[in-house]
Order: sequence, then structure tokens, then C-alpha cells
Amino acid sequence: MEKFDNNQELGVNKDCEKVNFSSLDELRQAVLNLDFHLKKTARHTVFSDGDPNSDVMIIGEAPGQDEDEQGKPFVGQSGKLLNAILSSVGLRRNEVYISNIVFWRPPGNRTPSAEEIAFCMPYVEQHIKLAHPKVILLLGGVAVKSILNTSESISRLRGYCNTYLNIPVIATFHPAYLLRSPCQKALAFRDFILLKKTLSA
Repeated sequence: MEKFDNNQELGVNKDCEKVNFSSLDELRQAVLNLDFHLKKTARHTVFSDGDPNSDVMIIGEAPGQDEDEQGKPFVGQSGKLLNAILSSVGLRRNEVYISNIVFWRPPGNRTPSAEEIAFCMPYVEQHIKLAHPKVILLLGGVAVKSILNTSESISRLRGYCNTYLNIPVIATFHPAYLLRSPCQKALAFRDFILLKKTLSA
């Protein structure tokens, strides 16, 4: 199985070029101040949750209805499942750092468009650089394809350590998918075991 190594710098949109982010607080404020069409239909900008100094950064797709209402990533049923799987490998939610590829809920919980992802990616890249995790865990196809710059499916990419900005990356299924397809939970559990082993390496 080929491992993906996506260490190329992504193109930076012109808004991001104007600011040299020196801290997560500065980046958060810049994202809050962005003028973007998704922001106009969302209740909250969902930037992050958890410990920004954690060795683990978890990146999902985009906020859903519960996330938009509470202003935090991975709450509601998906969040409960994520918390449970983390706990099963000895990690707690407050010990990891959680964010998304897109910072605002797309209307109707639709999948973010390529243009919406492209707009957010320079900020996501800055986010990863400033958080500087030891391991990145990607949840769901949008996160996997955006970070690893690939069209390959999670089924082909999971189970291995890939690389982004010289950081080990583990791809696994989104908790919302696992709620619909509980038979895949065993595979996801293996990916979280791989996360724990990679942390200990």
C-alpha cells in the first residue's frame, strides 16, 4: 500500500496573505473576522475545542447543526461517539485538539463545496502549523481528501500513517458515518489504536 506524503505548501488565498499569524489566538480572530458566504447562514464560527497544546490534532469536515448551535466541533451524537472511542484508547476529549476543514455549517448540512474548502485550507494549514501536533487524525472523506490532496477513499488510506507537513497523519471514518454504519466501528477502533501507538513512538 502506497503511503501519501503531502508536504507541498498549499496555495494561499489573498486574505490569508495579508496576515502573518504568530499565534492561535491571532488566527482565531482572523477567522472570526472573515467575510465569507457560509458565515452569513451559520449561527457560529466553529474554530476549535480541546487542548491547543495537545500532541493530537483531530480534524473533521464541517460543523453540523449541533456544532453550529453550540459553537464547538463534534458535539451531539457524533461528538459522544468520538468521545467514547477516544476513551476506549485511554484519551479524553480535553486532552486532544479538535477542529474542522470548514469553519461554518453549510446550509442543510450539505458537503462543503470545492470552493469552500479551497477558501478555508490556507487557514487550516496555518492552524496545523501553529498547533504543531505530534499526530493528526482525520475524520471523514472531506478532511482526508483535503489534507492529503488525494482522491483515494478512506478505505484505501486508513490503517497506515500518511504525512502532512512532516507530521504523521492517520485517516479514519467520520463518527456520523459510524453511527449509520456501526459495522465499521471495529476498523475505526484499530485506527485509534494506531493513533495511540504513533503517539508513543
